[in-house]
Amino acid sequence: MSDATIEVTSLYKRFGSTVALDGMTFTVMPGRVTGFVGPNGAGKSTTIRVILGLDAPDEGRALVSGLSYQHLRHPLRHVGALIDAAALQPSRSARNHLLWMAHSQDLTASRVDAVIELVGLGSAARRKAGGFSLGMRQRLGIAVAMLGDPQVLIMDEPFNGMDPEGIIWMRRFLRSLAGEGRAILVSSHLMGELQDAADHVVVVGRGRVLADASVEELVSRASGDQVLLRTPAPADAAMALQRAGTAGTIIDGNTLSVSGLAAQRVVEILGEARVPFSEVTAQRATLEDVYLQLTLGEAEFQAGAGREARG
Repeated sequence: MSDATIEVTSLYKRFGSTVALDGMTFTVMPGRVTGFVGPNGAGKSTTIRVILGLDAPDEGRALVSGLSYQHLRHPLRHVGALIDAAALQPSRSARNHLLWMAHSQDLTASRVDAVIELVGLGSAARRKAGGFSLGMRQRLGIAVAMLGDPQVLIMDEPFNGMDPEGIIWMRRFLRSLAGEGRAILVSSHLMGELQDAADHVVVVGRGRVLADASVEELVSRASGDQVLLRTPAPADAAMALQRAGTAGTIIDGNTLSVSGLAAQRVVEILGEARVPFSEVTAQRATLEDVYLQLTLGEAEFQAGAGREARG
């Protein structure tokens, strides 16, 4: 297995009276896509800037494969980053933009051509990048990140501006990179896309880690035992469930919500009571549900802080 990692340890960072990072600690392991999520002002951008040596922490450290960014020789060969897709000279062609970046890292023109094809920009390589759509600029930014064939990748909002085809491509691309043993950190507000792409999620708020677990673990924890029941005899079903020691709440005509029982057990209870039903479905939470549960208070705090500052 690759030894590529991102290690963030006890990062503290203050901007004036604002605490941006308050003990931020997590590790991005090789061979998986780690989602990095949280409300605005949670510390995501500052953390990424510290990892990439753009901001210095007041305390703590951030290492890429055991080294700080400043100590990486030819850093694009170690860590690739997509931070701002608009960070380009608009009058340059996509290929010339990449050649300029490659020259700074002693990389060859053949590598430039390889990443152009990798991200699907072959037909647009000699067009001026200033005329690119946001989705095409994202692909160009990904090409820059991949120039040095790094084992560590950091991408901030890579799904932005992508059309449906581009989103599908991005998911598969991230999964394939993880399959090669690379460590990948992806910051995104698009929970649905992240759920399909990430193995692990770090949820942050107010500069601290709120959750650090696999997507499956977080979703399972948020789902609990919730079952949706559809029956032409809702009152009889509710009575049968009550006799079995649980409650069924009628939520919409012939639909009940049942808590605390697995779907199979609900079927058994209805069968024993001879109550007809058309559907018994275990309800599964989404990553967005998890995110909202964990960060709702953080978002309200940020909004309150903003009102207080304006007042």
